[in-house]
Amino acid sequence: MKNLRTYLLVVLAAAFLMSCGGGVAPIVSTPVENIDALPLKAGALSDEELKTWAAADLLTDTIPGMSVDKAYAEIIKGKKGQAVIVGVIDSGIDIEHEDLKDVIWINKDEVPNNGKDDDKNGYVDDVHGWNFLGDVVAENMEFVRYMKKLGPKFEGKSESAISSVDRADYELYQKAKAEYAQKVAEANGVVARYEQILSQVTPAHQAMTKKLGKEDYTQKDLAGIANPNSTEQQQIGMLSQMLNFGSTVPEVIKQLNGGIDYYKGRLTTHFNLEEDFRAKLNDDPDDFSSKYYGNGDVDGPDPEKKDAQHGTHVAGIIAAKRGNGVGMNGVANNVQIMVVRAVPDGDEYDKDIALAIRYAVDNGAKVINTSFGKYYSPHPEWVWDAIKYAAKKDVLIVNAAGNEGFDLDGIEVYPNDQQKTGPEVADNFITIGALNYDYGSEMVANFSNFGKSNVDVFAPGVKIWSTTPLNTYEFLQGTSMAAPAVAGVAAMIRSQYPSLSAKQVKQVLMNSGLSSKTPVILAGDESQKNNFGNISKSGKMVNMYNALIMASKMAR
Repeated sequence: MKNLRTYLLVVLAAAFLMSCGGGVAPIVSTPVENIDALPLKAGALSDEELKTWAAADLLTDTIPGMSVDKAYAEIIKGKKGQAVIVGVIDSGIDIEHEDLKDVIWINKDEVPNNGKDDDKNGYVDDVHGWNFLGDVVAENMEFVRYMKKLGPKFEGKSESAISSVDRADYELYQKAKAEYAQKVAEANGVVARYEQILSQVTPAHQAMTKKLGKEDYTQKDLAGIANPNSTEQQQIGMLSQMLNFGSTVPEVIKQLNGGIDYYKGRLTTHFNLEEDFRAKLNDDPDDFSSKYYGNGDVDGPDPEKKDAQHGTHVAGIIAAKRGNGVGMNGVANNVQIMVVRAVPDGDEYDKDIALAIRYAVDNGAKVINTSFGKYYSPHPEWVWDAIKYAAKKDVLIVNAAGNEGFDLDGIEVYPNDQQKTGPEVADNFITIGALNYDYGSEMVANFSNFGKSNVDVFAPGVKIWSTTPLNTYEFLQGTSMAAPAVAGVAAMIRSQYPSLSAKQVKQVLMNSGLSSKTPVILAGDESQKNNFGNISKSGKMVNMYNALIMASKMAR
Protein backbone atom coordinates (compact mmCIF):
# COMPACT_ATOMS: atom_id res chain seq x y z
CA MET A 1 0.00 0.00 0.00
CA LYS A 2 1.06 3.56 -0.62
CA ASN A 3 1.79 5.99 2.20
CA LEU A 4 -1.09 8.01 3.59
CA ARG A 5 -1.37 11.39 1.90
CA THR A 6 -1.67 14.36 4.21
CA TYR A 7 -4.29 16.27 2.30
CA LEU A 8 -7.80 15.82 0.99
CA LEU A 9 -9.19 17.75 -1.93
CA VAL A 10 -12.67 16.79 -3.03
CA VAL A 11 -14.91 18.42 -5.61
CA LEU A 12 -18.51 17.32 -5.16
CA ALA A 13 -20.74 16.67 -8.16
CA ALA A 14 -24.19 18.27 -8.32
CA ALA A 15 -26.72 17.23 -5.69
CA PHE A 16 -30.35 16.59 -6.30
CA LEU A 17 -33.45 15.33 -4.51
CA MET A 18 -34.33 11.65 -4.78
CA SER A 19 -37.95 12.31 -3.88
CA CYS A 20 -40.61 14.79 -4.99
CA GLY A 21 -41.57 15.43 -1.37
CA GLY A 22 -40.22 18.46 0.46
CA GLY A 23 -37.78 18.32 3.33
CA VAL A 24 -35.78 15.40 1.96
CA ALA A 25 -32.03 15.76 2.35
CA PRO A 26 -30.19 15.83 -0.99
CA ILE A 27 -28.21 12.76 -1.97
CA VAL A 28 -24.82 13.77 -3.29
CA SER A 29 -22.89 11.63 -5.72
CA THR A 30 -19.40 10.39 -4.98
CA PRO A 31 -16.84 12.81 -6.44
CA VAL A 32 -16.08 12.03 -10.04
CA GLU A 33 -13.14 14.40 -10.44
CA ASN A 34 -10.01 14.82 -8.32
CA ILE A 35 -10.35 11.47 -6.58
CA ASP A 36 -6.58 11.19 -6.99
CA ALA A 37 -6.33 13.65 -4.11
CA LEU A 38 -7.95 11.22 -1.67
CA PRO A 39 -5.73 9.79 1.08
CA LEU A 40 -4.72 6.20 0.37
CA LYS A 41 -5.37 3.36 2.78
CA ALA A 42 -2.28 3.04 4.93
CA GLY A 43 -2.41 -0.64 5.90
CA ALA A 44 -3.13 -4.01 4.38
CA LEU A 45 -6.76 -5.08 4.22
CA SER A 46 -7.97 -7.43 6.93
CA ASP A 47 -9.59 -10.75 6.00
CA GLU A 48 -13.04 -9.26 6.50
CA GLU A 49 -12.19 -6.18 4.45
CA LEU A 50 -10.93 -8.43 1.64
CA LYS A 51 -14.19 -10.35 1.63
CA THR A 52 -16.22 -7.18 1.12
CA TRP A 53 -13.83 -4.75 -0.56
CA ALA A 54 -15.76 -4.71 -3.84
CA ALA A 55 -18.70 -3.14 -1.98
CA ALA A 56 -16.55 -0.45 -0.34
CA ASP A 57 -16.65 3.26 -1.07
CA LEU A 58 -13.56 5.10 -2.29
CA LEU A 59 -14.42 8.32 -0.45
CA THR A 60 -15.00 6.80 2.99
CA ASP A 61 -12.89 3.63 2.82
CA THR A 62 -10.18 4.70 0.31
CA ILE A 63 -10.71 1.35 -1.40
CA PRO A 64 -11.81 1.40 -5.07
CA GLY A 65 -14.98 -0.61 -4.58
CA MET A 66 -18.35 0.13 -6.18
CA SER A 67 -20.02 1.90 -3.20
CA VAL A 68 -22.58 -0.93 -3.00
CA ASP A 69 -23.13 -0.77 0.76
CA LYS A 70 -23.45 3.00 0.60
CA ALA A 71 -26.04 2.70 -2.17
CA TYR A 72 -28.17 0.31 -0.11
CA ALA A 73 -27.88 2.46 3.01
CA GLU A 74 -28.63 5.82 1.43
CA ILE A 75 -30.52 5.28 -1.85
CA ILE A 76 -32.21 1.88 -2.07
CA LYS A 77 -33.09 1.35 1.59
CA GLY A 78 -36.53 -0.30 1.51
CA LYS A 79 -37.18 0.18 -2.20
CA LYS A 80 -37.83 -3.25 -3.67
CA GLY A 81 -38.07 -2.44 -7.35
CA GLN A 82 -39.06 -4.94 -10.03
CA ALA A 83 -37.71 -8.48 -10.20
CA VAL A 84 -35.01 -8.83 -12.85
CA ILE A 85 -33.81 -12.05 -14.49
CA VAL A 86 -30.05 -12.24 -15.05
CA GLY A 87 -28.84 -14.92 -17.42
CA VAL A 88 -25.47 -16.37 -16.42
CA ILE A 89 -23.81 -18.11 -19.36
CA ASP A 90 -21.04 -20.09 -17.74
CA SER A 91 -19.81 -23.51 -16.60
CA GLY A 92 -22.96 -24.29 -14.63
CA ILE A 93 -24.16 -23.24 -11.19
CA ASP A 94 -24.78 -25.14 -7.97
CA ILE A 95 -28.48 -24.28 -7.77
CA GLU A 96 -28.75 -25.91 -4.32
CA HIS A 97 -26.12 -23.69 -2.72
CA GLU A 98 -27.32 -22.27 0.59
CA ASP A 99 -26.77 -18.68 -0.53
CA LEU A 100 -28.13 -19.08 -4.08
CA LYS A 101 -31.07 -21.49 -3.90
CA ASP A 102 -33.53 -18.67 -3.14
CA VAL A 103 -32.45 -16.56 -6.14
CA ILE A 104 -32.40 -19.22 -8.88
CA TRP A 105 -34.85 -18.60 -11.73
CA ILE A 106 -37.75 -21.00 -12.02
CA ASN A 107 -39.50 -21.51 -15.35
CA LYS A 108 -43.07 -21.60 -14.10
CA ASP A 109 -44.34 -22.81 -17.48
CA GLU A 110 -42.30 -26.02 -17.25
CA VAL A 111 -43.30 -29.05 -15.14
CA PRO A 112 -40.12 -30.44 -13.54
CA ASN A 113 -38.79 -33.82 -14.65
CA ASN A 114 -41.78 -34.95 -16.69
CA GLY A 115 -39.79 -35.40 -19.88
CA LYS A 116 -41.99 -32.95 -21.77
CA ASP A 117 -41.48 -29.55 -23.35
CA ASP A 118 -44.39 -27.98 -21.49
CA ASP A 119 -43.72 -24.39 -22.55
CA LYS A 120 -43.05 -25.42 -26.19
CA ASN A 121 -39.74 -23.53 -26.39
CA GLY A 122 -37.86 -26.57 -27.74
CA TYR A 123 -36.06 -27.37 -24.47
CA VAL A 124 -37.39 -30.26 -22.37
CA ASP A 125 -37.50 -29.74 -18.59
CA ASP A 126 -35.67 -26.41 -18.68
CA VAL A 127 -36.81 -25.57 -15.16
CA HIS A 128 -33.84 -23.40 -14.15
CA GLY A 129 -32.25 -22.80 -17.54
CA TRP A 130 -30.48 -25.00 -20.07
CA ASN A 131 -27.27 -27.01 -20.36
CA PHE A 132 -25.94 -26.78 -23.94
CA LEU A 133 -22.96 -28.98 -23.02
CA GLY A 134 -24.86 -32.02 -21.83
CA ASP A 135 -22.35 -34.28 -20.07
CA VAL A 136 -19.30 -32.59 -21.61
CA VAL A 137 -16.84 -31.07 -19.13
CA ALA A 138 -13.37 -31.02 -20.76
CA GLU A 139 -12.74 -29.53 -24.18
CA ASN A 140 -9.99 -28.47 -26.56
CA MET A 141 -8.76 -24.94 -27.05
CA GLU A 142 -10.05 -23.47 -30.31
CA PHE A 143 -6.61 -23.41 -31.93
CA VAL A 144 -6.35 -27.17 -31.31
CA ARG A 145 -9.68 -27.66 -33.06
CA TYR A 146 -8.29 -25.69 -36.02
CA MET A 147 -5.30 -28.01 -36.10
CA LYS A 148 -7.57 -31.06 -36.15
CA LYS A 149 -9.79 -29.59 -38.84
CA LEU A 150 -7.14 -28.10 -41.12
CA GLY A 151 -4.23 -30.46 -40.48
CA PRO A 152 -5.27 -33.16 -42.99
CA LYS A 153 -5.46 -30.50 -45.69
CA PHE A 154 -2.27 -28.55 -45.00
CA GLU A 155 0.17 -30.65 -42.98
CA GLY A 156 3.46 -31.12 -44.83
CA LYS A 157 2.65 -28.58 -47.53
CA SER A 158 4.80 -25.54 -48.25
CA GLU A 159 3.34 -22.07 -48.65
CA SER A 160 4.12 -22.08 -52.36
CA ALA A 161 1.83 -25.07 -52.83
CA ILE A 162 -1.19 -23.30 -51.35
CA SER A 163 -3.77 -21.74 -53.67
CA SER A 164 -4.95 -18.18 -53.14
CA VAL A 165 -8.37 -19.54 -52.17
CA ASP A 166 -6.84 -21.55 -49.30
CA ARG A 167 -4.24 -18.99 -48.22
CA ALA A 168 -6.23 -17.59 -45.27
CA ASP A 169 -6.95 -21.06 -43.88
CA TYR A 170 -3.31 -22.07 -44.37
CA GLU A 171 -2.09 -19.03 -42.42
CA LEU A 172 -4.60 -19.76 -39.68
CA TYR A 173 -3.37 -23.34 -39.50
CA GLN A 174 0.25 -22.23 -39.22
CA LYS A 175 -0.67 -19.77 -36.48
CA ALA A 176 -2.60 -22.45 -34.57
CA LYS A 177 0.26 -24.91 -34.98
CA ALA A 178 2.79 -22.41 -33.60
CA GLU A 179 0.59 -21.60 -30.62
CA TYR A 180 0.08 -25.31 -29.94
CA ALA A 181 3.84 -25.90 -29.88
CA GLN A 182 4.35 -22.92 -27.55
CA LYS A 183 1.57 -23.88 -25.11
CA VAL A 184 2.54 -27.56 -24.94
CA ALA A 185 6.18 -26.66 -24.30
CA GLU A 186 5.08 -24.20 -21.62
CA ALA A 187 2.91 -26.81 -19.88
CA ASN A 188 5.62 -29.46 -19.97
CA GLY A 189 8.14 -26.93 -18.69
CA VAL A 190 5.99 -25.92 -15.74
CA VAL A 191 5.33 -29.54 -14.79
CA ALA A 192 9.04 -30.34 -14.94
CA ARG A 193 10.00 -27.30 -12.83
CA TYR A 194 7.33 -27.88 -10.22
CA GLU A 195 8.21 -31.56 -9.92
CA GLN A 196 11.87 -30.67 -9.48
CA ILE A 197 11.04 -28.15 -6.75
CA LEU A 198 8.83 -30.69 -5.00
CA SER A 199 11.56 -33.32 -5.12
CA GLN A 200 13.76 -30.97 -3.09
CA VAL A 201 11.19 -29.25 -0.88
CA THR A 202 9.36 -32.38 0.28
CA PRO A 203 12.33 -34.16 1.97
CA ALA A 204 13.55 -30.83 3.39
CA HIS A 205 10.12 -30.18 4.86
CA GLN A 206 9.96 -33.67 6.35
CA ALA A 207 13.35 -33.13 8.00
CA MET A 208 12.40 -29.73 9.44
CA THR A 209 9.04 -31.05 10.65
CA LYS A 210 10.84 -33.74 12.57
CA LYS A 211 13.42 -31.32 13.96
CA LEU A 212 10.93 -28.62 15.01
CA GLY A 213 8.11 -30.94 15.98
CA LYS A 214 5.50 -29.20 13.81
CA GLU A 215 4.52 -28.77 10.17
CA ASP A 216 3.42 -25.15 10.35
CA TYR A 217 6.79 -23.65 11.27
CA THR A 218 7.59 -20.06 10.30
CA GLN A 219 10.61 -18.26 8.92
CA LYS A 220 11.30 -17.13 12.47
CA ASP A 221 11.32 -20.77 13.61
CA LEU A 222 13.77 -21.66 10.88
CA ALA A 223 16.02 -18.71 11.68
CA GLY A 224 16.05 -19.74 15.33
CA ILE A 225 17.63 -23.16 14.73
CA ALA A 226 20.94 -23.19 16.58
CA ASN A 227 24.14 -24.45 14.95
CA PRO A 228 22.59 -26.00 11.82
CA ASN A 229 24.85 -28.34 9.85
CA SER A 230 25.53 -27.75 6.15
CA THR A 231 22.57 -29.86 5.01
CA GLU A 232 20.23 -28.08 7.41
CA GLN A 233 21.52 -24.71 6.23
CA GLN A 234 20.53 -25.61 2.68
CA GLN A 235 17.14 -26.83 3.85
CA ILE A 236 16.54 -23.69 5.92
CA GLY A 237 17.41 -21.47 2.98
CA MET A 238 15.13 -23.37 0.60
CA LEU A 239 12.19 -23.56 3.00
CA SER A 240 12.53 -19.89 3.96
CA GLN A 241 12.26 -19.05 0.27
CA MET A 242 9.13 -21.24 -0.07
CA LEU A 243 7.51 -19.37 2.81
CA ASN A 244 7.56 -16.25 0.64
CA PHE A 245 4.85 -17.96 -1.46
CA GLY A 246 2.56 -19.18 1.31
CA SER A 247 1.92 -18.99 5.03
CA THR A 248 3.13 -22.58 5.56
CA VAL A 249 5.26 -25.02 3.58
CA PRO A 250 2.38 -27.56 3.33
CA GLU A 251 0.34 -24.79 1.70
CA VAL A 252 3.12 -24.19 -0.84
CA ILE A 253 3.42 -27.93 -1.51
CA LYS A 254 -0.33 -28.03 -2.12
CA GLN A 255 -0.02 -25.13 -4.57
CA LEU A 256 2.81 -26.90 -6.42
CA ASN A 257 0.81 -30.11 -6.69
CA GLY A 258 -2.20 -28.11 -7.85
CA GLY A 259 -0.09 -26.49 -10.56
CA ILE A 260 1.19 -29.87 -11.71
CA ASP A 261 -2.35 -31.26 -11.87
CA TYR A 262 -3.57 -28.21 -13.78
CA TYR A 263 -0.91 -28.29 -16.48
CA LYS A 264 -1.03 -32.07 -16.83
CA GLY A 265 -4.78 -31.66 -17.23
CA ARG A 266 -4.26 -29.12 -20.00
CA LEU A 267 -2.01 -31.57 -21.82
CA THR A 268 -4.65 -34.31 -21.71
CA THR A 269 -7.66 -32.11 -22.50
CA HIS A 270 -7.00 -28.60 -23.83
CA PHE A 271 -4.17 -29.75 -26.12
CA ASN A 272 -5.43 -33.25 -26.90
CA LEU A 273 -5.22 -33.89 -30.66
CA GLU A 274 -6.91 -37.30 -30.55
CA GLU A 275 -10.10 -37.18 -28.48
CA ASP A 276 -13.41 -35.79 -29.72
CA PHE A 277 -14.86 -34.45 -26.48
CA ARG A 278 -18.09 -33.29 -28.12
CA ALA A 279 -18.93 -36.75 -29.45
CA LYS A 280 -21.02 -37.56 -26.37
CA LEU A 281 -23.19 -34.52 -27.10
CA ASN A 282 -24.05 -35.80 -30.58
CA ASP A 283 -24.10 -32.32 -32.10
CA ASP A 284 -22.23 -30.72 -34.99
CA PRO A 285 -20.83 -27.37 -33.78
CA ASP A 286 -20.54 -26.17 -37.39
CA ASP A 287 -24.23 -26.68 -38.16
CA PHE A 288 -26.36 -23.88 -36.77
CA SER A 289 -29.59 -25.45 -37.96
CA SER A 290 -29.61 -27.96 -35.06
CA LYS A 291 -30.44 -26.04 -31.89
CA TYR A 292 -32.14 -28.34 -29.42
CA TYR A 293 -29.37 -30.41 -27.86
CA GLY A 294 -28.10 -30.78 -24.29
CA ASN A 295 -30.30 -31.15 -21.21
CA GLY A 296 -31.76 -29.35 -18.22
CA ASP A 297 -29.04 -30.42 -15.76
CA VAL A 298 -27.71 -26.89 -15.29
CA ASP A 299 -25.08 -27.68 -12.65
CA GLY A 300 -23.38 -30.20 -14.93
CA PRO A 301 -22.65 -33.93 -14.70
CA ASP A 302 -20.11 -33.94 -11.84
CA PRO A 303 -21.74 -35.05 -8.55
CA GLU A 304 -19.19 -32.94 -6.66
CA LYS A 305 -20.00 -30.01 -8.98
CA LYS A 306 -16.34 -29.09 -9.44
CA ASP A 307 -17.05 -28.09 -13.03
CA ALA A 308 -19.60 -25.57 -11.72
CA GLN A 309 -17.12 -23.66 -9.54
CA HIS A 310 -16.65 -20.74 -11.91
CA GLY A 311 -20.34 -20.23 -12.65
CA THR A 312 -21.31 -20.58 -9.00
CA HIS A 313 -18.78 -17.93 -8.03
CA VAL A 314 -20.06 -15.59 -10.75
CA ALA A 315 -23.67 -16.08 -9.65
CA GLY A 316 -22.82 -15.27 -6.05
CA ILE A 317 -21.16 -12.00 -6.99
CA ILE A 318 -24.31 -10.95 -8.81
CA ALA A 319 -27.02 -12.10 -6.47
CA ALA A 320 -26.07 -14.17 -3.42
CA LYS A 321 -28.99 -13.66 -1.05
CA ARG A 322 -28.56 -10.38 0.77
CA GLY A 323 -29.20 -10.02 4.49
CA ASN A 324 -29.92 -13.69 5.18
CA GLY A 325 -27.03 -14.10 7.62
CA VAL A 326 -25.52 -16.77 5.40
CA GLY A 327 -22.28 -16.57 3.48
CA MET A 328 -22.04 -13.23 1.69
CA ASN A 329 -24.09 -10.54 0.01
CA GLY A 330 -24.38 -10.31 -3.75
CA VAL A 331 -24.47 -6.93 -5.46
CA ALA A 332 -28.14 -7.15 -6.44
CA ASN A 333 -31.34 -7.98 -4.61
CA ASN A 334 -34.67 -8.90 -6.19
CA VAL A 335 -32.82 -10.81 -8.92
CA GLN A 336 -33.38 -14.27 -10.35
CA ILE A 337 -30.39 -16.13 -11.81
CA MET A 338 -31.12 -18.05 -15.02
CA VAL A 339 -28.49 -20.76 -15.51
CA VAL A 340 -27.22 -21.36 -19.04
CA ARG A 341 -24.37 -23.87 -19.15
CA ALA A 342 -22.28 -23.35 -22.28
CA VAL A 343 -18.66 -22.89 -21.09
CA PRO A 344 -16.59 -26.08 -20.75
CA ASP A 345 -13.13 -26.60 -19.27
CA GLY A 346 -11.51 -25.42 -22.47
CA ASP A 347 -12.72 -23.07 -25.16
CA GLU A 348 -16.45 -22.61 -25.71
CA TYR A 349 -18.06 -23.20 -29.11
CA ASP A 350 -19.49 -20.20 -30.96
CA LYS A 351 -22.68 -22.12 -31.64
CA ASP A 352 -23.28 -22.84 -27.95
CA ILE A 353 -22.70 -19.21 -26.99
CA ALA A 354 -24.95 -17.82 -29.73
CA LEU A 355 -27.75 -20.18 -28.73
CA ALA A 356 -27.18 -19.53 -25.03
CA ILE A 357 -27.64 -15.79 -25.57
CA ARG A 358 -30.80 -16.39 -27.58
CA TYR A 359 -32.15 -18.80 -24.95
CA ALA A 360 -31.62 -16.26 -22.15
CA VAL A 361 -33.24 -13.49 -24.19
CA ASP A 362 -36.24 -15.59 -25.21
CA ASN A 363 -36.89 -16.67 -21.64
CA GLY A 364 -36.96 -13.24 -20.04
CA ALA A 365 -33.43 -12.25 -19.07
CA LYS A 366 -32.87 -8.48 -19.05
CA VAL A 367 -29.13 -8.75 -18.23
CA ILE A 368 -26.75 -11.47 -19.44
CA ASN A 369 -23.30 -12.11 -17.95
CA THR A 370 -20.58 -13.58 -20.20
CA SER A 371 -17.45 -14.28 -18.14
CA PHE A 372 -15.41 -16.19 -20.71
CA GLY A 373 -13.42 -15.60 -23.85
CA LYS A 374 -11.05 -16.98 -26.49
CA TYR A 375 -8.76 -15.65 -29.21
CA TYR A 376 -9.91 -17.79 -32.15
CA SER A 377 -13.46 -17.92 -33.49
CA PRO A 378 -14.63 -19.89 -36.55
CA HIS A 379 -18.19 -18.52 -36.46
CA PRO A 380 -18.11 -15.05 -34.84
CA GLU A 381 -21.05 -13.95 -37.00
CA TRP A 382 -23.35 -16.33 -35.12
CA VAL A 383 -22.48 -14.62 -31.84
CA TRP A 384 -22.71 -11.13 -33.34
CA ASP A 385 -26.18 -11.97 -34.65
CA ALA A 386 -27.15 -13.16 -31.17
CA ILE A 387 -25.86 -9.92 -29.64
CA LYS A 388 -27.91 -7.91 -32.15
CA TYR A 389 -30.92 -10.11 -31.34
CA ALA A 390 -30.45 -9.29 -27.64
CA ALA A 391 -30.23 -5.59 -28.49
CA LYS A 392 -33.46 -5.78 -30.43
CA LYS A 393 -35.11 -7.36 -27.37
CA ASP A 394 -33.60 -4.72 -25.04
CA VAL A 395 -31.21 -7.04 -23.17
CA LEU A 396 -27.84 -5.84 -21.81
CA ILE A 397 -24.80 -8.15 -22.15
CA VAL A 398 -22.00 -7.66 -19.60
CA ASN A 399 -18.76 -9.20 -20.84
CA ALA A 400 -15.38 -9.98 -19.25
CA ALA A 401 -12.39 -8.38 -21.01
CA GLY A 402 -9.98 -11.30 -20.44
CA ASN A 403 -6.98 -12.07 -18.27
CA GLU A 404 -3.87 -11.99 -20.44
CA GLY A 405 -2.80 -8.39 -19.91
CA PHE A 406 -3.41 -7.60 -23.59
CA ASP A 407 -4.30 -4.31 -25.21
CA LEU A 408 -7.51 -5.37 -26.96
CA ASP A 409 -7.20 -2.53 -29.42
CA GLY A 410 -4.49 -4.62 -31.06
CA ILE A 411 -5.86 -8.15 -30.66
CA GLU A 412 -9.35 -9.63 -30.93
CA VAL A 413 -10.92 -11.63 -28.13
CA TYR A 414 -14.28 -13.35 -28.53
CA PRO A 415 -17.07 -12.65 -27.79
CA ASN A 416 -16.91 -8.99 -28.74
CA ASP A 417 -19.19 -6.39 -30.25
CA GLN A 418 -16.98 -5.19 -33.05
CA GLN A 419 -14.58 -6.59 -35.62
CA LYS A 420 -11.14 -5.12 -34.90
CA THR A 421 -11.57 -1.34 -35.19
CA GLY A 422 -14.87 -1.46 -37.06
CA PRO A 423 -18.17 -0.09 -35.78
CA GLU A 424 -19.93 -1.80 -32.87
CA VAL A 425 -22.53 -4.33 -33.99
CA ALA A 426 -24.93 -3.20 -31.25
CA ASP A 427 -25.26 -0.77 -28.34
CA ASN A 428 -26.12 -3.31 -25.63
CA PHE A 429 -22.69 -4.93 -25.05
CA ILE A 430 -20.33 -3.65 -22.33
CA THR A 431 -16.84 -5.06 -21.72
CA ILE A 432 -15.29 -4.96 -18.24
CA GLY A 433 -11.66 -4.83 -17.08
CA ALA A 434 -10.56 -5.78 -13.55
CA LEU A 435 -9.50 -3.55 -10.65
CA ASN A 436 -7.24 -4.35 -7.72
CA TYR A 437 -8.13 -3.17 -4.20
CA ASP A 438 -4.86 -1.21 -3.95
CA TYR A 439 -5.87 2.26 -5.13
CA GLY A 440 -3.11 4.12 -6.97
CA SER A 441 -0.60 2.96 -9.57
CA GLU A 442 -1.42 -0.70 -8.89
CA MET A 443 -5.20 -0.45 -9.01
CA VAL A 444 -5.51 -2.22 -12.38
CA ALA A 445 -5.25 -5.98 -11.93
CA ASN A 446 -1.92 -7.19 -13.30
CA PHE A 447 -3.74 -9.79 -15.44
CA SER A 448 -6.49 -7.57 -16.84
CA ASN A 449 -6.85 -6.84 -20.53
CA PHE A 450 -7.43 -3.19 -21.39
CA GLY A 451 -8.08 -1.00 -24.44
CA LYS A 452 -9.20 2.53 -25.18
CA SER A 453 -11.68 1.29 -27.81
CA ASN A 454 -12.49 -2.27 -26.79
CA VAL A 455 -12.77 -2.16 -22.99
CA ASP A 456 -15.58 0.03 -21.70
CA VAL A 457 -15.07 0.34 -17.94
CA PHE A 458 -13.35 -1.30 -14.94
CA ALA A 459 -14.69 -2.99 -11.79
CA PRO A 460 -13.35 -5.04 -8.85
CA GLY A 461 -11.76 -8.32 -9.95
CA VAL A 462 -8.89 -9.22 -7.57
CA LYS A 463 -9.44 -11.55 -4.59
CA ILE A 464 -13.21 -11.61 -4.80
CA TRP A 465 -15.00 -13.64 -2.14
CA SER A 466 -18.06 -15.51 -3.39
CA THR A 467 -20.03 -18.73 -3.46
CA THR A 468 -18.51 -22.01 -4.65
CA PRO A 469 -20.17 -25.45 -4.91
CA LEU A 470 -21.44 -27.51 -1.98
CA ASN A 471 -22.09 -24.53 0.33
CA THR A 472 -18.49 -23.30 0.26
CA TYR A 473 -16.96 -19.88 -0.41
CA GLU A 474 -13.62 -18.93 -1.94
CA PHE A 475 -11.52 -16.05 -3.20
CA LEU A 476 -11.18 -16.10 -6.99
CA GLN A 477 -9.98 -13.40 -9.33
CA GLY A 478 -10.18 -12.38 -12.94
CA THR A 479 -12.19 -10.18 -15.25
CA SER A 480 -14.64 -13.07 -14.83
CA MET A 481 -15.31 -11.63 -11.37
CA ALA A 482 -15.39 -7.99 -12.52
CA ALA A 483 -18.10 -8.59 -15.12
CA PRO A 484 -20.70 -10.04 -12.70
CA ALA A 485 -20.06 -7.16 -10.30
CA VAL A 486 -21.18 -4.84 -13.10
CA ALA A 487 -24.00 -7.19 -14.09
CA GLY A 488 -25.26 -6.85 -10.52
CA VAL A 489 -25.22 -3.06 -10.75
CA ALA A 490 -26.97 -3.24 -14.13
CA ALA A 491 -29.65 -5.48 -12.63
CA MET A 492 -30.23 -2.98 -9.82
CA ILE A 493 -30.63 -0.14 -12.32
CA ARG A 494 -33.10 -2.20 -14.34
CA SER A 495 -34.94 -3.16 -11.15
CA GLN A 496 -35.21 0.34 -9.71
CA TYR A 497 -35.65 2.17 -13.03
CA PRO A 498 -37.27 -0.30 -15.45
CA SER A 499 -38.11 2.41 -17.98
CA LEU A 500 -34.45 2.68 -18.95
CA SER A 501 -33.34 0.74 -22.01
CA ALA A 502 -30.31 -1.56 -22.22
CA LYS A 503 -28.52 1.17 -24.16
CA GLN A 504 -29.29 3.71 -21.45
CA VAL A 505 -28.15 1.35 -18.69
CA LYS A 506 -24.84 0.92 -20.51
CA GLN A 507 -24.51 4.70 -20.73
CA VAL A 508 -25.20 5.05 -17.02
CA LEU A 509 -22.61 2.41 -16.09
CA MET A 510 -19.97 4.13 -18.18
CA ASN A 511 -20.76 7.78 -17.49
CA SER A 512 -21.44 7.62 -13.75
CA GLY A 513 -18.22 5.90 -12.74
CA LEU A 514 -15.20 7.38 -10.99
CA SER A 515 -12.36 8.84 -13.02
CA SER A 516 -8.68 8.89 -12.21
CA LYS A 517 -5.77 10.60 -13.90
CA THR A 518 -3.16 8.59 -12.05
CA PRO A 519 -0.70 6.54 -14.14
CA VAL A 520 -1.35 2.83 -13.64
CA ILE A 521 0.82 -0.22 -14.23
CA LEU A 522 -0.49 -2.45 -17.04
CA ALA A 523 -0.02 -6.22 -17.34
CA GLY A 524 2.02 -6.21 -14.13
CA ASP A 525 4.89 -4.54 -16.00
CA GLU A 526 6.17 -1.38 -14.28
CA SER A 527 7.73 -0.23 -17.54
CA GLN A 528 4.28 -0.25 -19.13
CA LYS A 529 2.23 2.59 -17.67
CA ASN A 530 -0.63 4.74 -18.89
CA ASN A 531 -3.12 7.07 -17.28
CA PHE A 532 -6.15 5.18 -16.03
CA GLY A 533 -8.38 7.37 -18.17
CA ASN A 534 -6.64 6.16 -21.32
CA ILE A 535 -7.11 2.40 -20.95
CA SER A 536 -10.87 2.11 -21.45
CA LYS A 537 -13.51 3.87 -23.48
CA SER A 538 -15.06 5.57 -20.45
CA GLY A 539 -11.86 5.99 -18.46
CA LYS A 540 -13.87 5.11 -15.36
CA MET A 541 -14.51 2.50 -12.68
CA VAL A 542 -18.12 1.45 -12.05
CA ASN A 543 -19.83 2.97 -9.03
CA MET A 544 -23.28 1.72 -8.02
CA TYR A 545 -24.07 4.71 -5.83
CA ASN A 546 -23.43 7.18 -8.65
CA ALA A 547 -25.11 4.91 -11.21
CA LEU A 548 -28.39 4.86 -9.30
CA ILE A 549 -28.32 8.64 -8.92
CA MET A 550 -27.70 9.14 -12.64
CA ALA A 551 -30.33 6.54 -13.52
CA SER A 552 -32.93 8.33 -11.42
CA LYS A 553 -32.27 11.56 -13.31
CA MET A 554 -32.39 9.83 -16.68
CA ALA A 555 -35.64 8.03 -15.82
CA ARG A 556 -37.53 11.25 -14.98
